[in-house]
Amino acid sequence: MTAAESPAADFSLALLSEFIELGLTDAVLSPGSRSQALALALAEFDRVGMLDLQVRIDERSAGFTALGLAVETARPAVVVTTSGTAVANLLPAVLEASHSNVPMLLLTSDRPDELRATGSNQTTWQAGIFGRFVRAEFDVQAPVGAVTEPARAHDIAAAAWAAATGASTGSSTAGPVHVNLQFREPLSTVVPHLPPGAPHAVDATASTPAAVLELERGPRTIVIAGHGAGPAAEELAHEGGWPLLAEPSSGSRFGRNLVVAYRQLLAAEDFGGRVERAIVFGHPSLSREVPLLLRREGVEVIVVGQSPDDVSVFNPAHRAAFAPAVRVAPADDRAGAAGDAPTATDEPSDRAAADRAAERDWLRSWAVTSRALLAAEPDDVAPPNIEAARSRDIAERREYRVAELSALRASITRRMLALAVWRATWPHDRLVLGASRLIRDLDQAAPGKKIIVHANRGLAGIDGTIATASGIALASQRGSELAAQTGVTRVLIGDLTLLHDVGSMLLGSEERRPRIHVIVGNDGGGTIFDTLEVAATADRAAFDRVMMTPHTVDLAALAAAYGWSYARASTRSELDRELTSPITGPTLLEVALDR
Repeated sequence: MTAAESPAADFSLALLSEFIELGLTDAVLSPGSRSQALALALAEFDRVGMLDLQVRIDERSAGFTALGLAVETARPAVVVTTSGTAVANLLPAVLEASHSNVPMLLLTSDRPDELRATGSNQTTWQAGIFGRFVRAEFDVQAPVGAVTEPARAHDIAAAAWAAATGASTGSSTAGPVHVNLQFREPLSTVVPHLPPGAPHAVDATASTPAAVLELERGPRTIVIAGHGAGPAAEELAHEGGWPLLAEPSSGSRFGRNLVVAYRQLLAAEDFGGRVERAIVFGHPSLSREVPLLLRREGVEVIVVGQSPDDVSVFNPAHRAAFAPAVRVAPADDRAGAAGDAPTATDEPSDRAAADRAAERDWLRSWAVTSRALLAAEPDDVAPPNIEAARSRDIAERREYRVAELSALRASITRRMLALAVWRATWPHDRLVLGASRLIRDLDQAAPGKKIIVHANRGLAGIDGTIATASGIALASQRGSELAAQTGVTRVLIGDLTLLHDVGSMLLGSEERRPRIHVIVGNDGGGTIFDTLEVAATADRAAFDRVMMTPHTVDLAALAAAYGWSYARASTRSELDRELTSPITGPTLLEVALDR
């Protein structure tokens, strides 16, 4: 072997080339010595336009950025690390990706196996480090330059891609895949210049059509859309004429069957108490009422999705049915014309007509009652009566001006903040919701709107939210010359969620800067824990210290340190102004909230 040769570099180039052939468009890299061959190859692929590379100092941030890229593109993103603790820092993102079925390719660099258990620097047991949370794992022996190694790289890439996308035999759901690459010195060499190219648009996730379960009409049915449910839940509710209970990040929170005040109705005997069948899409996680219903005896539960593995989570008491896909059974078309004399053959059709009438009444009762409940809890500050502004009565006009000024100067509540961000988001935008009280406020009050919303609800953790949103923003805004073409990625989070992932605000000087608007409801700590029952009886000082974890961080200084634009809103008018101002780069909006 000459000094210029490096089997590690050759194998890295071959492996990444195969991933690009399979459809890879995005990679995230954290720096390190052992991964230098992968890093330099990625830099060259990025230079010639064959993929987009993001560089992050912190591996935990890199992992969640890759998660966001995959969420937006619906294809795996590669994340590359060096050896040692760098690999362990990927675990939070791996857990979220696994529970959310988000595809991800983890390329971790390692010492060769002869150095394991020898105390060699930055050497640990990387193989198996992610346990059951990866769909597949490959512990790849260090390349030596053999002629068979390009074929081995091809086979590993194909198998890893299939496992990550859920297309491989025995793997029914997408998720993270670990490729642990042992490398010996020399770790790299000069990467050859590649001709300019373009990302491939190969659809490697296609699969055979799923079996479809036909749903008979008759039982009093509701459709529940949890996180990641997608438009299929709304389509089924519309087709069946059934109430739709959709969380904000479901992708189903729109349409005329939507029931916003579903929590109150599920708790009512006349509504939740009469449910006979629940059809579940996605991962419901925002209310107590939904799991209580799904565990109740006498309620038929059908879970629609990719894998039956999590069905027992919904209904451990009596195992729910699983269906890859569902549709409403065709309606009985033998109903006689109005005025026809009934006959024996008409009876089934008569029953079908009666069932359809009962379903219409069932849906109408949910919709009407939900609207009445919402009307009783309007926005925190009601808009002034616009008719009074045109009145000939001076006193009425004065009253209007006073009311208008009062509305503009009103302090901001959580509900007001959440609804304002929801209304400011449009179909060409992206909205990312953190795990805080704000997403629950939206769940209870946000009207139907067909927008793209994401939240890390696989485990509902606060970690990695800014990084995830950055990945979503970078992918959604790729190739756009005009900001209006792809909009803005808005991120609605609490202050602890921001501080937990503050390192992800760091963007290198050579990195793309997304149009991301991080809107922080700052109430000085984790006030979501005030909703716990123990908060009413615990010692207040001790509770605040160990649960609320109060802080006095200067968010303006924090934004300045990371080179972000900053603004602050303390009144409704200031909030409206900031939410309608153009966003050209990373921007932090602090909104002061009372505890």
